Amino acid sequence: MNRTGTTRRTFVAGAAAVTGAGVVGVAPTARAGVPRSPGPADVPGRSVAVLGGGVAGLTAAHELAERGFRVTVYERRALGGKARSMDVPGSARGGRRPLPAEHGFRFIPGIYHNLPDTMRRIPFPGNPNGVFDNLVAPGEMMFARTGREDLRFPIPWPGHRPERLTLDELRRALTALLDTALRLPLHETAYFVNRALVFLTSCQERRDEVWERTPWWEFTRAARMSVDYQRILAIGVTRNIVATKAEEASTRTVGTLGEAFVLNALGRGADGPPDRILNAPTNEAWIDPWVAHLRALGVEFRIGWTLREMRYGDGRITAALVDDPQGGRHAVTAGHYVCALPVEHARRTWGPALRAADPQLARCDRLRTDWMTGIQFYLTERPPLVRGHVNCIDSPWSLTAIAQAHHWTGGDFAARYGDGVAVDCLSVDISEWDRPGILYGRTAKQCTREQVAREVWAQLKAALNDTGHQALKDGALHSWFLDPGVDGLGTPHPTNEDELLIHPVGTFHDRPRAQTRVPNFYLAGDYVSVDIDLATMEGANAAARQAVNALLDRSGSDAPRCAVRPLFRAPEIEGLRRHDLFRYRLGLPNALDLG
Repeated sequence: MNRTGTTRRTFVAGAAAVTGAGVVGVAPTARAGVPRSPGPADVPGRSVAVLGGGVAGLTAAHELAERGFRVTVYERRALGGKARSMDVPGSARGGRRPLPAEHGFRFIPGIYHNLPDTMRRIPFPGNPNGVFDNLVAPGEMMFARTGREDLRFPIPWPGHRPERLTLDELRRALTALLDTALRLPLHETAYFVNRALVFLTSCQERRDEVWERTPWWEFTRAARMSVDYQRILAIGVTRNIVATKAEEASTRTVGTLGEAFVLNALGRGADGPPDRILNAPTNEAWIDPWVAHLRALGVEFRIGWTLREMRYGDGRITAALVDDPQGGRHAVTAGHYVCALPVEHARRTWGPALRAADPQLARCDRLRTDWMTGIQFYLTERPPLVRGHVNCIDSPWSLTAIAQAHHWTGGDFAARYGDGVAVDCLSVDISEWDRPGILYGRTAKQCTREQVAREVWAQLKAALNDTGHQALKDGALHSWFLDPGVDGLGTPHPTNEDELLIHPVGTFHDRPRAQTRVPNFYLAGDYVSVDIDLATMEGANAAARQAVNALLDRSGSDAPRCAVRPLFRAPEIEGLRRHDLFRYRLGLPNALDLG
């Protein structure tokens, strides 16, 4: 069996316009203190250096370029960041494209509004709505149970046509529903519904103060409940929505997103179905057209340039110290700087003086990240799986997956990619890296890359092949690819270049604003405080829009501000929330709270 893997390595506007004046330029320097040479001529205050080329950085560049700013994006690896797709090295044969790989599968639900707006403004041949028209909606999903029939659910949405079921599939679906209904006690179901209503009718102050500091596990009283309650309603929900542990996830975050998804499924305030994916690998369907459009708008890109330090002096950012692909060091100067790196990389570039200028930067040290990484299995047979996402809720490594070829409309997978033998790509996200597996008794971090692949494959089969239905066959496994951002697996010090911001209790209060106290410095990333309160592409997009609006305000620009749409709030619930605010300020619990 072939296994493919790689390693690699507020100030008034007028005053801000003066203090933020500058030009984008790069001056080589051997030492941090070497003077900079002037950059190319430019309108003062209209040049912007965007540090980071992921969704946040590309969004900021897009919004600024449309408003006449001169933008240069600096990215250390590849444009698109964690959202990009990538080629499997050495996998192309006979004029085909390399097998497509990714950090993790894309998921763009209807609760998103800001990201879809950007996608509609990215041209794509033959698409009236740009790359937005490359979104397709799976019609079903599944909770895969180990040792029991799997729970298969249609995704409600007007126009969705239910997948055709064989008699055996219908039998298995009914068995799973009845099995779960009988094992999940009625009083537990009623209690969970009550908890959902308590959160739904809670005022914002109670959410921000009480529920932000209450773990979801405690809020749902999961420790007192049955195993099925814990696996489906406590652990399954948190892994699906916020990719973090139920025992530590903030109830504010889980509840807010859960509310949004329920309203989405009911068709309230939604920009589409609850589940959408792209109809091709991400770069083909979205990132490459986006970059091409930004180049047409005049955006310049520096790929392979690594930010080392944001230089601070005289109350402002004076330069961004970056290394070029050859190892040369440069002082990049601009009128404004948008830091669009992930938080774990960004905070390393903020020195003591800059942190002292804005205490919210120092608070970012308390934000936590964890591992959530993708692996792809290429198959020589199409697996008979649900046509949508699969959540293996009993798997030790908290696996979620989707077989992608059915949803890709660019032609026959085997004719387009690889060596012509692989016909599908099963893309899997590994959310739990610190729990022992079933093959080796080791955590994912303790395993080698090949052991990780074998362990994930074994856990998938345990979830999907356990009731006499062979969904995955060893003989159909062509090859695999594990995200190259993970390195040193099986050694005492494994590393991950692409960690995920997680949301333990209290996180909300440490998330920074896009606008900093430094007049020419702005933050854009999924860790910035935005309404969705979750590390997502939507959060990154919304944060970048907020950063651009702050920049426009400080530069005195009369350009239109970016629209930043919040999550939908059901207006019929507002009266109950106002009543809860009255109770909260009296020190009383929510009127529906049974304790």
